[in-house]
Amino acid sequence: MTDLPPFLARRGFLIGGAAVGAGALLAGCTSNEQPQAQTPAGNVAAGQGDNAKPGKMVTIGFSAPAADHGWIAAITKNAKAQADKFKADVTLKATEGTNDPSQQIAQVETLINQKVDVLVILPMDGKQLTSVGQSAMDKGIPVINLDRIFDTALAYRLWIGGDNYRMGVNAGNYIAAELKKKNISKPVIGEVAGIDSLPLTQDRSRGFKDALVKAGFSVGPRVAAEFTVETGERQTANLLQAAPKLDALWNHDDDQGIGVMAAISAANRKEFIMVGGAGSKNMIDKIKADNDVIKATVLYSPSMSSSAIALARLLGQAKGMGDLAEHEIPASITTYSAVVTKENADQYADVAFDS
Repeated sequence: MTDLPPFLARRGFLIGGAAVGAGALLAGCTSNEQPQAQTPAGNVAAGQGDNAKPGKMVTIGFSAPAADHGWIAAITKNAKAQADKFKADVTLKATEGTNDPSQQIAQVETLINQKVDVLVILPMDGKQLTSVGQSAMDKGIPVINLDRIFDTALAYRLWIGGDNYRMGVNAGNYIAAELKKKNISKPVIGEVAGIDSLPLTQDRSRGFKDALVKAGFSVGPRVAAEFTVETGERQTANLLQAAPKLDALWNHDDDQGIGVMAAISAANRKEFIMVGGAGSKNMIDKIKADNDVIKATVLYSPSMSSSAIALARLLGQAKGMGDLAEHEIPASITTYSAVVTKENADQYADVAFDS
C-alpha cells in the first residue's frame, strides 16, 4: 500500500490583480472581442471539521479475533470507545472475538443478515474471510478491512492498517543512527521476529534489512517467535546463547517483548540497545525510565481501529473526510510507524496499549 498524501495541491490559481484591473475593464468595454472567462479557483480542502457534528444514525458491525493478545485486545477496546464517542449517531454491534475463521465468518454473516450499514472487519485470516467480505460488498454493505488484508479489493471499500515494511525501516534507521553515534563500524545486530510464515513478518524483516544495508550494516543473529511471551523468552534465550556479544537488537512485537526482556534479564546482558515494536505501555514506560536495554519502540498502533470506526461512520453518512478535497473516503489508508523514544514518549502515551 502507498501512503496517501494528507492534503492535495492546488491545481489552478486566479489570474489577474489590481495592477491590470482598470485597463482591462476599459478594453473590455471598447473592444469587439468577447471578454475571456475568468479562470476558476483551484480545488482546495475544506478543513472545517463539520464531520464531528451528529448526522444520520449509522449501525456499524465490528468483528475481530479473540482478545488474547495485548494488541488485539486494544483493537477491540479502541473500537468500542470510538463508537461510544459517537453514540449520538452510531450504534455498534460487536461480535465476540474468535480465533476460528469459520466461526468469525458465521458471526459476520449474522451481522450482514441484521443489515448493518457498515462493517469493520479485522480478519483472523484474511484469505479465509475474503468471501464473506465480498458477500457484504455485493449486498451493498461497505466493508472496512482492518489491518490483515483480504485477498481482493473487491471484498472491501476501504483498507486501513499499519506499514510493516516502514516499521522495519524505521527500526533499522534508529539502530544505525545510534550505533554511528558510538562510532561502532562493524556492529552485531540481532533480530527477534514474529511468525515467519506471515507476510507482515516478512515485510518487517525486509524493511529492517534494507535500512541496515543502506547504512552499511547487516542483520546478524535472527530468531522467529510467535508473538507470545513464552516464545519470545525461549527464542531470545537461544539467540543470546548463540551470540556472546550484541550491539543492538530489534524485537518485532512488544507483547512477545515481555518474554524477550525476561530472557535478557536472566542472561544478565546489558551491553546492547534494544528497539521494540508496536508501542505497548509497558515498553514505553521502560523507555521513559531509561534504566534498561530498551531505548525505543516502533509504533504499530491499535488506534487504527478507532480510525476505522470513525471512517465507518462517515461512510454510513455518505460523507468525505473534512480535511481532504475529495468527496469520498479514500480506498486505503496506511498508518505511520513513528519511533518512540524517551524524548517523545509522552506524545504517544494516548495510543499505548497494555501488554
